[in-house]
Amino acid sequence: MHTESAPMLQMALELGLTEEEYGRACQLLGREPNATELGMFAVMWSEHCSYKNSLLLLRTLPRTGARVLTGNENAGLVELGDGYAIAFKIESHNHPSAVEPYQGAATGVGGILRDIFATGARPIAVLNSLRFGDLRHPRVRYLVREVVRGIGDYGNAFGVPTVGGEVYFMPCYTDNPLVNALAVGIVRTDRIVPAVARGVGNSVMLVGSRTGRDGIHGASLLASRTFGEDGTEMRPTVQVGDPFAEKLLWEALQEMIHAGVIAGMQDMGAAGICCSTAEMSARGRVGMRIDLDAVPLRFPDMSAYEILLSESQERMLVIVPRGMEPQAEAICRKWGVLISRIGEITDEAVLRYYRHGELVAELPPWTLVAGEGAPVYERQAQQPAYIEQLRAIVPEELPEPLAPEEAFWKLLGAPNIASKRWVYEQYDHQVQTNTVLLPGSADAAVLRLKELPGRGIALSVDGNSRYVYLNPYRGAMIAVAEAARNVACVGAEPVAVTNCLNFGDPYDPEIFWQFREAVYGMGDACRALGLPVTGGNVSFYNESPTAAIYPTPVIGMLGFLEDVTCAVGMGVRQEGDLLLLVGPQRAELGGSEYLWVVHGMVAGDAPTLELAEERALQRFLLEAARRRWIHSAHDCAEGGLAICLAEKAIASRGELGLDIALPWEPTAAVLFGEAQSRVVVSCAPEQLPELQALCRDLGLPCAEIGRVVARRFTIAGVLETSVAQLRQHYEEALPRALEQVARLG
Repeated sequence: MHTESAPMLQMALELGLTEEEYGRACQLLGREPNATELGMFAVMWSEHCSYKNSLLLLRTLPRTGARVLTGNENAGLVELGDGYAIAFKIESHNHPSAVEPYQGAATGVGGILRDIFATGARPIAVLNSLRFGDLRHPRVRYLVREVVRGIGDYGNAFGVPTVGGEVYFMPCYTDNPLVNALAVGIVRTDRIVPAVARGVGNSVMLVGSRTGRDGIHGASLLASRTFGEDGTEMRPTVQVGDPFAEKLLWEALQEMIHAGVIAGMQDMGAAGICCSTAEMSARGRVGMRIDLDAVPLRFPDMSAYEILLSESQERMLVIVPRGMEPQAEAICRKWGVLISRIGEITDEAVLRYYRHGELVAELPPWTLVAGEGAPVYERQAQQPAYIEQLRAIVPEELPEPLAPEEAFWKLLGAPNIASKRWVYEQYDHQVQTNTVLLPGSADAAVLRLKELPGRGIALSVDGNSRYVYLNPYRGAMIAVAEAARNVACVGAEPVAVTNCLNFGDPYDPEIFWQFREAVYGMGDACRALGLPVTGGNVSFYNESPTAAIYPTPVIGMLGFLEDVTCAVGMGVRQEGDLLLLVGPQRAELGGSEYLWVVHGMVAGDAPTLELAEERALQRFLLEAARRRWIHSAHDCAEGGLAICLAEKAIASRGELGLDIALPWEPTAAVLFGEAQSRVVVSCAPEQLPELQALCRDLGLPCAEIGRVVARRFTIAGVLETSVAQLRQHYEEALPRALEQVARLG
């Protein structure tokens, strides 16, 4: 390296680039980048923007399908038929939420909503997947409260229902919580807007809020690095959201789309103007001339560097055909939304940015973007030593320190199982009046589609990190299978996947091995179940100085219902109905909630998963729901069969209960084991022959295990109680735990 390059090299290192990457940037430009260009390389080549350590593996996932229209731009699009499509995507906002939980979570929701309406779609729902540490820790209680409040405040103010999700608590998330947000929208296929810049001479226009200094280097210095002992120094990199401004932005953009004045559009998320101009230009193989003086600013003295890299929220970059600028401006004035022409598309594939009339950055767009100029790596992978050590433990052979009834009550009140009503009651889940099954009443959210009367969609998010920790390949397969099973339980056909992959430092060979195996497992499960992956997000560096989080791939699943009146909830509905366990009964306790709550262990192996059994089970659920042979369905997940049955009683209409007589000895593994590909359904007695015949045709075990009764809940030889007592214990456990922490704090 020449002596004159030393200051720029030092700056590159401070911005997160390596010496080799700095050399690559110089080689691509044929010269040394200036400070502004170097900042652009640093943010665009960060893990968050370039996927440099994950791209090769992500390319192994199945991407195509009969219904898939496009993916990996703003959001994936899946064809519904009759001229409509569903846009959906999940992303993380983990690091911002750890530093500033309210704004981190709120802007996570705002960002994923913009990804949806950047396609032209109308957002119709949000779900979330949350992970926190031990509730006895005072800061964890603070994070829970603020994250939930941030999600609720943004979604409620914008006017989109939060219809489902999951919340888990494990010590590994104490310093690094996970906040993953999924959004879904509906769009007419003739109004889908591409995230591509086309048309030489067309105007490049910035629509939305003024640009400030918030969020600068959020992608490279916050999302692409691990935390130190104190994360407060990173607070300036966290964006600040305004849901009311976003709502107006959405309305203005929708009217502009309908008026035909938008030819291309991209959300300004990570890396702001730098990212949106570079990615749109690279996709269109064009260039842009950008006048940064035309960008509406909060502070007039902002530098080109700050303007380009700011991640201020509620902004969109749009391409407006030449001559249509006055129409676009009139629409924005109507809605009180700022719009500014900041440049134009050029035929030379070079980005040129000007500030105060001077050229401040000049570079080809492809040099900045993932899969082209940005570096791509294949990291070293090594199986962690703990894997064999923990798998050597046979959980089924451990002594049972608690009587089955005592273990049942302890599990029912455990934070990972207990009712999350305290969380979801802070969200508006009925705005837009499309919600068919309310949170807590079904295995997946179900929404009716006003645009296609009678039809609906189902959505779920799922991922058990303990399984992935013990067996990354099989654990990720289970995440896909369970998310699809949840959708099938409500009577919807699973059709597509989006994913959020939360892991530690990819430069650690053991972490990268976890990631690699999980991606392979996810891909194999998706191929076996016929589920294309339409896009998603990778979040690395989720760790603190003490430890990394458990590997946590979260699967977002989309399903379609041809007849929304066939939707099936989890709660029993009719006294005298029969209870059937459909699927294989295996005695497996590895990675179970029982093992964690009763023994304080995460050990053994992830449960067995046979994908042929899973396919058969999902076919059973779809056929039984369509023929209206079942009145309820709930899969056996955390807590196993006994907890599944309790949740069915708690979710029942009125005071219906269950009288259960299991055909197996009620050991801990039978009661609380988390064997896969099992559901409990209820049906009228006269439907039993049809269901048994369907199971025989599909090669599925089907065991009659009980009957729906009034008010009481009984498992023969284990416990007898009332549904009222079950519900009280289940509903009060999480608020009680939070109150205890509050007193400690």
